Amino acid sequence: MKFWIGVDVGGTNIVCGAVDRDGRVLHTIKAPTDAAAGSAAVLDKISDMCRQVAAELGSTDELAAVGIGTPGLVDPRAGISIYSTNLNWRNVPVAAEISARLGVPVWIDNDVRNYVFGEARYGAGRSFDTVLGLTVGTGIAAAIVRRGELFYGHKAMAGEIGHGPREGIDVPCSCGLTGCLEAVASASGMVREAKRLISQGRDTVLTEWYPGERLADLAAADLSRAMDTGDPLATEVVTRAGTLIGRALEPAVHLISPDVIIVGGGAAMAGERLLGPMREALFPRLLPDFRSELQIRTAELHDDAGIIGSAMSAMARAR
Repeated sequence: MKFWIGVDVGGTNIVCGAVDRDGRVLHTIKAPTDAAAGSAAVLDKISDMCRQVAAELGSTDELAAVGIGTPGLVDPRAGISIYSTNLNWRNVPVAAEISARLGVPVWIDNDVRNYVFGEARYGAGRSFDTVLGLTVGTGIAAAIVRRGELFYGHKAMAGEIGHGPREGIDVPCSCGLTGCLEAVASASGMVREAKRLISQGRDTVLTEWYPGERLADLAAADLSRAMDTGDPLATEVVTRAGTLIGRALEPAVHLISPDVIIVGGGAAMAGERLLGPMREALFPRLLPDFRSELQIRTAELHDDAGIIGSAMSAMARAR
């Protein structure tokens, strides 16, 4: 039985899995990225993980191709990671290097595009024509899938909705600009905003859960938990993030007219706590015909979306 391997490379962990032609995940493994060891060491690790997965299925001969999702700016045609702040990569020929190690075709793409491609094909977007997918995690990025095909734009840069100055945001972003959406509305941005408000003396249950130096351990999931207790600070931070994301989506909806907006990534685990404010901010800004049937859903595949999307992208390209 032929299978394809999908690899989701993050700044912290690498997840590698085998997928069959119907998008079913057959086996997965996970390992620390250890990006500080350098790109060659990470590529060796990815290759070793692919071999482990193939061996688990009994034969490397049935491995048809490998798809890899990496963060940052990617040239999918050349198979190069042009720039990734999470990995500290510049112009790394990922596809060629991994292909030489494994002896099979290898394709790479941006990790968010692969994630949304997986959701569009086999997850929350599978019954829709035009899918706008959004991941809200360490950063914020988007991708568009129409009739089963990804939209790339010039230099394959489409989808960077998390960057660019936004009205009402004056926080510096790691990209060098000030006022980017992801600086305050990503999972990490929400945590920074919560800590900023706490430093101003705001009362919150979060300081009871994480007193003193333990506040460094605060995570986005804690904001959802605190919001459920009625905590005003957590409610303010999450609601503002959802509102800002909703406002940022308005021009995208009017431009591409999606059937569905899928929200994934770590912060999407907040569910309606985040999606509710998104809808309340977005829908009144849309012309009636644009909002009448538009749905906003959380992702269904979660961690498997990147694996499935990467593998299926490789399958489509290797034909």
